[in-house]
Amino acid sequence: MKVVKFGGSSLASATQLEKVLNIVKSDLERKFIIVSAPGKRNSKDTKVTDALIKYYKHYISEKDVTEDQKWIIQRYQDIANDLHLDNRVMEKIQKAVLSLATLPITDNSFLYDTFLAAGEDNNAKLIAQYFNQNGINALYMHPKKAGIKVTSDPGNAQIIPSSYDRLEKLSDLEEVIVIPGFFGVTQDGQICTFSRGGSDITGSIVAAGVKADLYENFTDVDGIFAAHPGIIDNPNSITELTYREMRELAYAGFTVLHDEALIPAYRGHIPLVIKNTNNPSHPGTRIVLNHSKEQQPVVGISADDGFTSINLSKYLMNREIGFGRKVLQILEDLNISFEHMPTGIDDMSIIIRDRELTPIKEEEILRQLTHKIEVDKAEIERNLSILMVVGENMMSHIGVTAKAASALSENNINIEMISQGSSEVSILFVIRTEQKNDAIKALYNAFFQ
Repeated sequence: MKVVKFGGSSLASATQLEKVLNIVKSDLERKFIIVSAPGKRNSKDTKVTDALIKYYKHYISEKDVTEDQKWIIQRYQDIANDLHLDNRVMEKIQKAVLSLATLPITDNSFLYDTFLAAGEDNNAKLIAQYFNQNGINALYMHPKKAGIKVTSDPGNAQIIPSSYDRLEKLSDLEEVIVIPGFFGVTQDGQICTFSRGGSDITGSIVAAGVKADLYENFTDVDGIFAAHPGIIDNPNSITELTYREMRELAYAGFTVLHDEALIPAYRGHIPLVIKNTNNPSHPGTRIVLNHSKEQQPVVGISADDGFTSINLSKYLMNREIGFGRKVLQILEDLNISFEHMPTGIDDMSIIIRDRELTPIKEEEILRQLTHKIEVDKAEIERNLSILMVVGENMMSHIGVTAKAASALSENNINIEMISQGSSEVSILFVIRTEQKNDAIKALYNAFFQ
């Protein structure tokens, strides 16, 4: 039994949906289909999710939303017309889109999530109807009926563990179940979304719940590459990754798969494969618990922008009991999460994402470090990127870090800081953002050419 998730590019048009139909028909084990909202048909097109965001903003600003509603409804109507679907499904979709503008605005912390989730929910209705008209006995199922219960954290919902018991019962159904991705339902019946790109998360949750043999994630690329193809010309494709390797790569910029999507599948020991809707015969990239064969030390190189470092110095810092706790307490009180914290005997750097800082928070951090903890020096360093060299097999090979550092040095790329955990799954470098692309090329040439 397989759980299959299709991304927005796979569902953007009637032509793409015909490919999806053939993929599902070609394998009777594909029992659960998780769908995203329709993506872009071309580079100038608008995603349905983005159109819903615009609709929401106009609605809460009490502006005329007629054009927003027309555009979204017509977007689904175009697909329905091209597929010659029964008009009853469009009547349901139109009613659902219009009803969003009747929801209460004040004291409704789930309003934004409800608007966003409409993209996936309405697409699932349309796709279930399309399947039924073309030889697949399909059933649309809302996450509430499926039993996907989540915490009340708008935009960052977490699955409630009891959901897995309810999901397991779905495996007894005879139909192909079509479930909208990206959201669940709270204990109070409110629509609550996972973080953006969360249809991957829904697929992983369902796969773990029904104890699937495989979770297939269909997108628009032939799996995962050893480095970004926009930076490296024709990079090596990766046939197999472990969950830990994929987690590291996804964290540092590999956007093919949402990093949170790995957790349910990992805990349920469900193998996952990234495949291409436009080239379904390609084996793609398989993500497993442990490698099935010997791998080279480095499997991939990734990088991500948008980091800031808080650098501080204090003489004899290492002898001051509780110093690290006091620094982190400042961040906690300001609701700031940190990413990394390399230290020396008298120095400490705290890496955070740019979005965590506001001018007011930045000023308060520096004030408290200087006056409350009495550091000798505190400064903010911006325009940083994180560069990751990833591979579980690095631990059994000597000199990987030296090879990476030498490659960067030979290309005049300065390492701001370096970090490696005890598991030795990855080596993390912090570099200036303007040198990111050159750094990726240098490391790729060192390990893959």
